Amino acid sequence: VPGLDQEPLELQRWFSTSIDIRKSQLIMAEVLEFIRMREVQDVALLDFVFGCRHEEGIDYPDGEPCPHCLHWAGRDRLTGKIRLLTDG
Repeated sequence: VPGLDQEPLELQRWFSTSIDIRKSQLIMAEVLEFIRMREVQDVALLDFVFGCRHEEGIDYPDGEPCPHCLHWAGRDRLTGKIRLLTDG
């Protein structure tokens, strides 16, 4: 991301249907190379799964829960806890 409130100039995604890519040395090497080649100065990481693999606005409509991953419907992505519905 080139600056505050700006979108990434380039985006790369890694997928696998057969392995947990977080544990793949090959994929981690590719991620590091992607970062190095772009001379990235800062990186933020999470040490937990941050929601499902489907993308809001691409795989399902914005503002709706993912129809493929019912586990995440109504959950806070940071805590994993079910959000309580409140009026107003």
